[in-house]
Amino acid sequence: MTSPVRPRWVFALVALTLYAVDMLTKVLAVHHLDGRPDVPLVGDLLVLHLTRNPGAAFSTGTEYTVVLSCLAVVAVVVVLYLSLRVRSLVWAVGLGLLLAGVAGNLTDRVLREPGPLRGHVIDFLMLPNWPVFNIADICINVAAGIILVQAFRGVRLDGTRVPEEDDA
Repeated sequence: MTSPVRPRWVFALVALTLYAVDMLTKVLAVHHLDGRPDVPLVGDLLVLHLTRNPGAAFSTGTEYTVVLSCLAVVAVVVVLYLSLRVRSLVWAVGLGLLLAGVAGNLTDRVLREPGPLRGHVIDFLMLPNWPVFNIADICINVAAGIILVQAFRGVRLDGTRVPEEDDA
């Protein structure tokens, strides 16, 4: 456990930095890849391939873009609320990553074509046999891993552990 100020600053720094990186990479992807052939970065292992995704992860739920946008708004509010209670640096990083990812994809849904809450998310990173993704998706997945590890370890937002029940 640590002072509440430091984890909150870590949360804000992680969220703002990675949100900015996500937004910048999407702008660059659209500018440099729109209407152009794929760009191999590491042979066929990592390729830049621009796509506009109206759905969720793996392009699922393409007909529910408005619902996904509303759920993302709720997720942003919940993460911001939880950030007020965070006292653990690990939780601060996990929640910061989650906020950056959700807010990054939500920004696309709000600001991009075809219109507010129906916009398509810019994806541009492609691995073999894997759906195209973006920095926000990476943030969300890493956050999910951190949050799961913390939950399985029984570590609360304040850094304390959940007391173990006696078998007696």
